[in-house]
Amino acid sequence: MSNLNVQLVAADRKVWEGEAKALYARTVEGELGILPDHTPLLSVLAESAEVRIDPVNGSRQVVTVGGGFISVDHNTVTVVSDVIDASGLSA
Repeated sequence: MSNLNVQLVAADRKVWEGEAKALYARTVEGELGILPDHTPLLSVLAESAEVRIDPVNGSRQVVTVGGGFISVDHNTVTVVSDVIDASGLSA
């Protein structure tokens, strides 16, 4: 089974990058779940949305974003936001 290559990018830096089994985020259209081999998409994230990442190794990672967008293409998921609260990320 494939994995997702996930990147969390803030306006001034890359916040987190790694392989994941799944990613969940709230968009303006509703809750979105991304698994490997998901169809390509581009969606707008809700304001103060929580993004949850289930990494291949380790426990769930959680960040809060201040809007932005999510892009999925060929098992690469990119989350871009001006504001990312990464206090929920573990080392």
